[in-house]
Amino acid sequence: MNEPTAAQSAVDLSLRTLDAAATGGARVPGYDPAARRVGIVHFGVGGFHRAHQALYLDRLMNSGLALDWAICGVGLMPHDAAMRDALTTQDGLYTLVEKSPDGSRDARVIGSLAEYLFAPDEPEAVLARLTDPGVRIVSLTVTEGGYNYNPRTGEFLADTPAVAADLAADFTAESGTGATPTTTFGYITEALRRRRAAGTAPFTVMSCDNIQGNGHLARTVFTAFAEAKDPDLAAWIREHVAFPNSMVDRITPVTTDADRAAVAAEYGIADRWPVVCEDYIQWVLEDDFPAGRPPFEQAGVQVVDDVEPYELMKLRLLNATHQAMAYTGYLAGYRYAHEAAQDPLFAEFFAQYMRREGEPTLKPVPGIDLAAYQAKLLERFSNEQVRDTLARLCAESSDRIPTWLVPVIVQNLNDGGASAGRSVALSAAIVASWARYAEGVDEAGEPIDVVDRLKDRVMAAAARQGEDELAFLRDPELFGDLVEHEEFARHYLAALRSFKAVGSRATLEALRDSGWAGLA
Repeated sequence: MNEPTAAQSAVDLSLRTLDAAATGGARVPGYDPAARRVGIVHFGVGGFHRAHQALYLDRLMNSGLALDWAICGVGLMPHDAAMRDALTTQDGLYTLVEKSPDGSRDARVIGSLAEYLFAPDEPEAVLARLTDPGVRIVSLTVTEGGYNYNPRTGEFLADTPAVAADLAADFTAESGTGATPTTTFGYITEALRRRRAAGTAPFTVMSCDNIQGNGHLARTVFTAFAEAKDPDLAAWIREHVAFPNSMVDRITPVTTDADRAAVAAEYGIADRWPVVCEDYIQWVLEDDFPAGRPPFEQAGVQVVDDVEPYELMKLRLLNATHQAMAYTGYLAGYRYAHEAAQDPLFAEFFAQYMRREGEPTLKPVPGIDLAAYQAKLLERFSNEQVRDTLARLCAESSDRIPTWLVPVIVQNLNDGGASAGRSVALSAAIVASWARYAEGVDEAGEPIDVVDRLKDRVMAAAARQGEDELAFLRDPELFGDLVEHEEFARHYLAALRSFKAVGSRATLEALRDSGWAGLA
């Protein structure tokens, strides 16, 4: 009779099976889960949140701290039902596997997520949790697009269908309509209205998304929504609700079936939705929490007065370089980030962008050696254990490029451009590589599955490039007036023509041969 394999004998993860789960080598919570009390409601429970904020809280809980700061996760989108099903079955537990470049791994079961609510099925339960006096922080990882704003102007977009519907609805119990929110704006604003009416202190709204001034932006969009719905409430929010800024960093690829199988085989845990990530982690957080906060600094968070230097460093070096990698690498036939990063030509392109164009736009960053930071980024990108896909990095470009790269271009142009020693040639090549990618066919003639909230719009613009080479740039929501800047447009056109004529690798070779000064 055959012995069962590790995967076949893996234990289903739950509070009842923690002792059994510990026998496979993964660390399990060293605190009593029954002692947890929800203090944070989090919108957008994905892989990154579970590899980052939830881990920091789990560290604190394992030190006997912050047990009253457990997380209630909230999902708003239809696809979040799958996360609800997985986490509810597992009592909120999941396995986090950190992968180092040398191949070593560290696995731990995270217990800081005490509850998960799927808002479309339980709207009043979500509102009840948000109005619980024990909840003092509401945090967000809803992606750049989740803030519903124009990245060029910073203006809140009040006319998008879901937001407009929430603005028109009456959520008050007295109305008798039974209406409930559907957006983060509706839920958070209605919860603040109810807390105000009950005399309950407001919670802090903590953005953990990759956006410059994420706290400032959160304040702008949530107060704009409140202003359109109830100006008196908006004034109260401006006066009483804190929106701290933060910088977050950890490369966390999408969980695959292979990851699930590996957790079962290597640790004996049958986990419906584990998380894998790199071994690097960073969180810089503005200390602005009138309602209190966990002692994050005791878990390794950098709690500071001014986050901006750190966030600019991360957005303009790490995030923008991910975009440099995404389209050039995918067009050249690579499918994983480490493949592109381990190619000397591509790695030099990334390094030159950071040094020549990203770094000059940064303020001094306290305690950070920028040269060492950039070298560390290249090392992290090359970590083949993580197997971060280029498809993930290519997704939602219409949110990412305007947020991460366009500000670099604008600042370098405003600071004098080439005449002042400030190049935009490599940034222009990155935008051009996106324009070529958005045509929807790679260099081997294979179709590209473009994933973007503005997919139809950007692909239509890319399709017009044969008749109007600048068609892709003629979108002020994405690029402002860059099409009118002769220096940028010249470098963009030269790079786009090269990507289309000779392909990604040859284009980077030509850029290298120019001394990385551009093809124009």
